[in-house]
Amino acid sequence: MITMRDFAILAIATMFAVAAAAALSWMFLRVAFALMHPATRRIPSRAELVRGTAQLVRAYAGNR
Repeated sequence: MITMRDFAILAIATMFAVAAAAALSWMFLRVAFALMHPATRRIPSRAELVRGTAQLVRAYAGNR
């Protein structure tokens, strides 16, 4: 009888541990996606940088 009780306690504790692990895993996954979200935003390129790069290419292309 004691063995059956111990086994039931072990089974219930295991179910709680699985539920807690799944909840923590889901929470950490959501936090990871929330932290990665700002890195996925498109930053518009500045036009002066593009023009400056084009000018550099023209300047060095004539020297070759």
